[in-house]
Amino acid sequence: MDFAVALIMLVVFSPLILGLALLVYLTSPGSIFYRHRRVGYLNRSFFCLKLRTMVMNSEEVLQRHLQRFPEAQREWEETFKLREDPRVTPIGHVLRKFSLDELPQLINVLRGDMSLVGPRPVPNEELQRYGRSSRFYVRARPGITGLWQVSGRNNTTYNRRIAYDRAYVTRFSTAADIAILAQTLPAAMRSDETS
Repeated sequence: MDFAVALIMLVVFSPLILGLALLVYLTSPGSIFYRHRRVGYLNRSFFCLKLRTMVMNSEEVLQRHLQRFPEAQREWEETFKLREDPRVTPIGHVLRKFSLDELPQLINVLRGDMSLVGPRPVPNEELQRYGRSSRFYVRARPGITGLWQVSGRNNTTYNRRIAYDRAYVTRFSTAADIAILAQTLPAAMRSDETS
């Protein structure tokens, strides 16, 4: 089912993806897409695709910011995210706010790396923070959307995010997937921008 739905969605959204890719290209020098290694089903790694929302020297910008602002350092260590992220480009703020940067992940679904619904795709270093819950995480393909994204997204704690991923994997059902998919667009429309 994932493959067929992702293929249809990719065809339907391809004009939007191309338009957004052009905006990224015109407003920020560098590559259009961002590829980052993530942990997938049965601990297999894959490159997760996104439209690039950050400046090209994002790691340098992050390190300077964390050195200047100790409260940002604490936030980063706790959540691997920053509410006020200096790396994000102006168009990146819009893409993240509505989760449009994640549309290229439809290609990951077609490749079999991801599912439409599942736990959040995370890098290995972040998965280490999942502790015992990491064994549940790798029992499912990561999803473009999931329980965490429709249950408060960035207005929740890091431990709660982990709990949502674990709950999804342990209580998976097709009906739950359909419900999560139905809630995704409304959740993205009311969402804050940290993704």
